[in-house]
Amino acid sequence: MSALFQRAALIIDQITPDHPADSVLRRALGELRHLSPAERRDISHAVFSYHRWLRWVEESGPRTAQVAAALELQRRFDADPASIKIEALAARAVPGWVLDAIDFPDAPPAPANAGVSARAAWLRSLQTPAPLWLRVQREFADKLPRALGHCEPQPPVPSASPPSSANLASFYSALRAPTAFRYTGPKDLYRTDEFKQGLFEIQDLASQLVGHACNPQPGETWWDTCCGEGGKTLHLSDLMDNRGLIWATDRHTGRLATLRKRAARAHAYNYRAVTWNGGPFLPTKTKFDGILIDAPCSGTGTWQRNPHARWTTTQDDVSELAEIQLQLLNHASPALKPGGRLIYAVCTLTRAETTAIANAFTAARTADFEPVALPFFSNAENSGEPGGARSGKTDTAHATSSATAPSQLTLWPHEHNANGMFIAAWRRRG
Repeated sequence: MSALFQRAALIIDQITPDHPADSVLRRALGELRHLSPAERRDISHAVFSYHRWLRWVEESGPRTAQVAAALELQRRFDADPASIKIEALAARAVPGWVLDAIDFPDAPPAPANAGVSARAAWLRSLQTPAPLWLRVQREFADKLPRALGHCEPQPPVPSASPPSSANLASFYSALRAPTAFRYTGPKDLYRTDEFKQGLFEIQDLASQLVGHACNPQPGETWWDTCCGEGGKTLHLSDLMDNRGLIWATDRHTGRLATLRKRAARAHAYNYRAVTWNGGPFLPTKTKFDGILIDAPCSGTGTWQRNPHARWTTTQDDVSELAEIQLQLLNHASPALKPGGRLIYAVCTLTRAETTAIANAFTAARTADFEPVALPFFSNAENSGEPGGARSGKTDTAHATSSATAPSQLTLWPHEHNANGMFIAAWRRRG
């Protein structure tokens, strides 16, 4: 056990705001190839537990003692979440500014969190190790989970809460990602033949739901404006049956290089990767059927998965990023065809980066863009996976008219056991 504490402590000491925990951990574990998968998982668990419980253990002596104390707190919390009071979580699990920056829904959470407020349920979710979600290529969705083993399909999350633009818990059972599976097994997935053959990607459920919100069709032309390393680009390609064209842009050439490697492994060919700095000069004169703006954000929705970021993200970051997000919407949106779909997504929950941005864009561009129902909740006229004509069935229990179906959606970690995410959709008039 002492070896575990020492290895975790050495890794923690290398983590800085410029060198986040996930990248430092990935590099360090890459240098420890002699360790078994179980030992590697234990080290990761120790590093992330330390950052979850940092405000409890930072005065516990040397770093190894802090790691040991954090693991004990994690064990205690996992056994009984109520053992740590909500007031303590509010004071210590997150920076003080964030609770006032988030609009928590008034309606109660899903039954799994019965008896506590949405705010309390969110705080508890942050202290729980994040699940590992896979996105399986649609062609292999029936066979691959059985081959890998330990794969659980996305469960529905029922709730009696009425739908509204602020809280959509009652509709969560309509949020289906049919190729999403939670992996609970012991394998190092990156070393499996199935991964090397491109049969699946490791991608959080919330990110997969962004792809389904886009609802791209084979033969269409899409623009993934802030593609990063290409996770959503590859999902769009799979949903489009590798037909049509996706422009994938990012300001960092290194991320585009990673995208090309991932696309080659996944056998995705209907994309073009180029740099774009987010400014008014667009990378192409192409007019698109759809544009996805998966904008840079404060990442508060990922704090369960990446607890180190809680202590490096500031209110100033939120303000600066909100300006960038609105600029991206204004700069990219003119590239849509009339009738084209614009999807805005951020893995954050702050008001300034979510509803405030969507509402500001709607107000400023109402002559050109109208909010449009997200395909999860619209009727068959917005057919597509999941729950539409494209999947061969319509979810009539959750279908609504396009006039009443929501154009904005907040995904809460405590509701669907994945990252927090905000999604908004518009259609270009004309």
